[in-house]
Amino acid sequence: MKNNQPEPLSVEAIQEACQLKHDDETSERVCRINEEITQGLELISHYPKKVTFFGSARFKEDHPEYQKARNLAKRLVSELDYTIVTGGAGGIMEAANRGAKEAGGNSLGLNIKLPTEQTINPFVTQAIPFRYFFTRKVILSFASRMYIYFPGGFGTMDEFYEILTLVQTGKIHKVPIVCVGAYFWETLNKNMHHGLMIPTDTIDETDMGLYTITDSEDTIMEIARSAQARK
Repeated sequence: MKNNQPEPLSVEAIQEACQLKHDDETSERVCRINEEITQGLELISHYPKKVTFFGSARFKEDHPEYQKARNLAKRLVSELDYTIVTGGAGGIMEAANRGAKEAGGNSLGLNIKLPTEQTINPFVTQAIPFRYFFTRKVILSFASRMYIYFPGGFGTMDEFYEILTLVQTGKIHKVPIVCVGAYFWETLNKNMHHGLMIPTDTIDETDMGLYTITDSEDTIMEIARSAQARK
């Protein structure tokens, strides 16, 4: 039986499409995706020692998690010379960018364009706007030495499981994944342990060790201190 499925586009074909006049929606979209990833990788490649912060955009300045993220980012910059990478918006992202800037370090923001405008926080020293969530997520996760997750909503959960899946499947080398806010993450941890691992056997015991739940800044700093550079 003849296979009527179209052949996948080669890299050369994609590059050629991006050089042509944008006369249809598909080619325009391909070119925008290519441009976002290229610009993002170019920016990120200038900062080899990075840590990426994730978490809710809704936490205000007086929230304890905001203050913890701000102080932790400040220490990572001042004590270990890390570059701080976030989604560039408010809440935990703003707190981490703020701490980095206050410490005199590099504070990168990868902002997403939303129907209800999401403005970039004022503590970002370099920024790139993204139209697509998936291209932004690629750059947020690219080659950081450590990923730090604070409590958050659907977006944070999506980013958390994305990195876990990449490590679990060997698509990226094992990298420290730190979850801050034990009251939040322990509930999720128990649900995975008792809802996925034991009754359904859909994840292994070793998978449960891919991340660390801690509220200790000193513990996080020790993990950051020993985190290895990514190729």
